[in-house]
Amino acid sequence: MPLQVYNTLSKQKEAFVPLEPGKVRFYVCGVTVYDYCHIGHARSAIVFDVIYRYLKRGGYEVTYVRNFTDIDDKIIRRANETQGDYREIADRFIAAFYQDMDALGVLRPDLEPRATDHIPQMIELIETLVAKGVAYQSGTDVYFRVERFPDYGKLAGRSLDDMLAGARVQVDEHKQNPLDFVLWKGSKPGEPFWDSPWGPGRPGWHIECSAMSNQLLGRTFDIHGGGKDLIFPHHENEIAQSEAATGVPFVRYWLHNGFVNINNEKMSKSLGNFFTIRDILETTHPETLRLFVLSKHYRSPVDFSDEALQEAERGLERFYNTLATVATRATADPNQAFADSALTAQDGELFERTGHLAELFTAAMDNDFNTAQAIGHLFELQRTLQRFLDRFGQKKLKGAAAHLAAQAGAALVEHAGVLGLLKRRPEQFALELRRLRVHQTGISEAAVEAAIERRREARERKDFAESDRIREELLAQGVILEDSPQGTRWRIRARHDEA
Repeated sequence: MPLQVYNTLSKQKEAFVPLEPGKVRFYVCGVTVYDYCHIGHARSAIVFDVIYRYLKRGGYEVTYVRNFTDIDDKIIRRANETQGDYREIADRFIAAFYQDMDALGVLRPDLEPRATDHIPQMIELIETLVAKGVAYQSGTDVYFRVERFPDYGKLAGRSLDDMLAGARVQVDEHKQNPLDFVLWKGSKPGEPFWDSPWGPGRPGWHIECSAMSNQLLGRTFDIHGGGKDLIFPHHENEIAQSEAATGVPFVRYWLHNGFVNINNEKMSKSLGNFFTIRDILETTHPETLRLFVLSKHYRSPVDFSDEALQEAERGLERFYNTLATVATRATADPNQAFADSALTAQDGELFERTGHLAELFTAAMDNDFNTAQAIGHLFELQRTLQRFLDRFGQKKLKGAAAHLAAQAGAALVEHAGVLGLLKRRPEQFALELRRLRVHQTGISEAAVEAAIERRREARERKDFAESDRIREELLAQGVILEDSPQGTRWRIRARHDEA
């Protein structure tokens, strides 16, 4: 079955058929750069990063555009508070945005336009709307006439009458209709401005995305994405102004990710439950956050909590622990084929799960990018592989068994990579996770290493009582030792580990 996507415009799943065969033009609303990104931004970025990765994996030539809003009331307010320049504020938080996204393993889009680099295109689009009579000047501002666009409300599924009846719109004497929205804002004293036919000012928020997507992707393109909070009014207004100007459909498929709640409450600075990405990554591995986000379908709401992060961390550790075992005990040549007949009946489950993973993973992702289901298939293979490895105890795997384990591990890494997961070597992940826990607990790495060395010396003297005492002393501090033929590794007990 071909890729199916849920289109917010039609309110149903549809077969994905791009405008131009083999090519996808894809736009996602980016951030307004006046502050650090929060967990809601992380979810949107990760969701559309995975969609981008999956489309490319499917062989499409993808042009992915994600913008920066670098002029806005909030940016100007922040600049005034710090007595700085709006451009300095924008540059600072764009740099911070990249730091956060790079930490989360989010790929850079193909194009990342800034609003202020496209003011001429915005002015041209507004001029077209004014000439067509669907926009009007009022003082130094320009507004869009929603009543002149008969389809207004089609994305949100709301009629103009219903919107007017339930509107909480502040009375504005400059507007002909309370629902009319601003396209151009006359500048106030001391504000940054650009010259225009309507006087000095700056663009309204909604016009930015229409002008930039029109220039970079064409008048009609395939996918427009963003959070559900953008459906109305932002995306509704984008449709109205774009289609009123061009006379052709603006976007073929509208995709929106669900909200993030914090402990079952809406995230809000006023409630004190507002978490930035960098705050979270102080104590949480980036792949843990990715796994948490992707463990729910992108359209569903997701509840962010310590318990949910711990569950994601447990799952990620299981993946990496299994891969670590494969790396140390199943060192077969992956290019050397083996016959099915070499396997026992007990091996058949792992052989089948490995062989069917690609089909199951693709079916899940083709079902409106169902990452939750895809991750479920990855866990099924991981559990099967771990049971297979456990049968051999600490023995090295040889022959067909080694090949099968290596191939299962490779299949896990390959498919998880489409989701931006399991991108590290197991030992690298273990070290990064340990450092996070060291940071949380304040345990001294040097002191632990010294204790391990004393324990090694005690074992060499066959002073097993002292060796056990050191192990128990470390365990009381939350340090778990793991002995293997390669030496002693250590990790800090997580909150979810049993004492």
